[in-house]
Amino acid sequence: MELQGKVAWITGGARMGLEISRALASRGCRIVLGFRHSRKPALETISALKAMGADAFDIRCDTTREKDVYTAVRAIQQHARKLDILINLSSAYEIAPIGKDRGGRLWNEHLDANAKSAYWLTLAAAPVMRKQGAGRIIHFSDWTSASGRPRYPDYAPYYVSKAAVKALVEAMALAWAPEVLVNAIAPGPILPPPGLSRKDYQAVIRSTPLGRWGGPAEIAKTVVFLAETDFITGETLRVDGGRHLN
Repeated sequence: MELQGKVAWITGGARMGLEISRALASRGCRIVLGFRHSRKPALETISALKAMGADAFDIRCDTTREKDVYTAVRAIQQHARKLDILINLSSAYEIAPIGKDRGGRLWNEHLDANAKSAYWLTLAAAPVMRKQGAGRIIHFSDWTSASGRPRYPDYAPYYVSKAAVKALVEAMALAWAPEVLVNAIAPGPILPPPGLSRKDYQAVIRSTPLGRWGGPAEIAKTVVFLAETDFITGETLRVDGGRHLN
């Protein structure tokens, strides 16, 4: 897909959204930034994009709610006249030791934020893209889930919900072919989580064959690749510096 003039909707992902937005905008995309609660990070990103001459606007959307998602898609169509690319960065990541999630609150929150959001977003965006003749949908899984290796027992709801994203991508890619390509990115050590100790930071580096944290630019490059490709669909691509090999 040629990216010049395409409309790309990026949901969530305050930490990663700016880098991805810049990469797409530099190739001529018009950017729609979605947010759920805090509008400030979205507006900051939009200001940065407009400073580089890009066309960008924001839209509020709770991606776990079917009604909100369809409303957002209609609003994007009204404002931008089309929707070509969807990048779903919405995610939840919390510690949830097995057996201690009484009532299943964290279980439900992870399934809603990570898996259900991907489902509603795809169902809302794919028909619009198919009607236009082409589209790209990119969700986010995780390197552990993509590899079938649940290495962190205190994050079971997160692991399972991200594994569901991988399965969803495969099912939806089959359902919406050939016009809409549906793929996922499974990041590994890209950005250290807030509060990570120096010891754990270095331990990740030692466990990664490429010997470093990747940084958001690696994800942005992968997004561009999956947006431009015309012959990859149903794939979950690990961007983890080889972390899954150890």
